[in-house]
Amino acid sequence: MQPVLEINTPDGFDLWPVAEVVPFSFLPLSGELSPAEVGTAMMRIAGCNDIDPDGDRPPRPSDPLDSFLHGLLTFENLFAAGGLRVTDDSTGITFLPGCCDGLEDWRDWHRLVDGGGLLGFGHDPVSPVAERFGGIVRLTVNAEQSDSPVIEVSVVELRHLLAGAERDLADFLALAADWVHQHLPGHYASVTAALARVLDLPAPVLPAEQ
Repeated sequence: MQPVLEINTPDGFDLWPVAEVVPFSFLPLSGELSPAEVGTAMMRIAGCNDIDPDGDRPPRPSDPLDSFLHGLLTFENLFAAGGLRVTDDSTGITFLPGCCDGLEDWRDWHRLVDGGGLLGFGHDPVSPVAERFGGIVRLTVNAEQSDSPVIEVSVVELRHLLAGAERDLADFLALAADWVHQHLPGHYASVTAALARVLDLPAPVLPAEQ
C-alpha cells in the first residue's frame, strides 16, 4: 500500500524545479524522493487548489508565486488528487485511487477497517470500491464491471499496510518541509502547515529562527 499523487504537469511551469513525469501517472510519496520529485509533488498539491477565489476568500495576489500558492494557503478544505494504491504482488492486480476520495481522505480507510461497511472511491466509468466482510476487506478495482479484478486482504494485514502508508506520508512531510525551507523560505510556516492539513498529519516542528 502506497500513498500516491496523480500527476498532471502543466506546460511551462517555472516557479521551482520539477521532475519530468508522465502526465496522469501516479507519484508514490515517501521520504525517498529526489528534490525535483518533491517539487513535482508540491506543484501538484498546490495546483489542485489553484482555483480562483470566491467571496469567502481574499483576492488572488498579482505576484505569480503568491498567486499559485493562494488556494493552498486560503482554502479551508484542501484537496490532493490521489490516495492509497494497493498492489497484489502474487497476481499483479493493482487497486488505484478514484476521483471521489483524494489523498486528504486517506484516513477513511481506518473508518472502513474499524467500522465496516463500504468505501467508494469513484464513479462511472471507473468505480473502485473497498468493502469489509468480517475479517476480510475486498478491494474491487472497478465495481462497474461484473468481472472486475479484486484483491482480498485480511483486516489484520490492512492495519499493518495502513501503518506503513502513514509512515511514508510522515516521511514525505518531513522531506517536503525541508524542501519548502530551501525553495519557499518566505512561505515556510504557512505552506508546511497547509501541507500537513492536506496529508491529515500533525505539522512538523518548525526550526528556530536564526
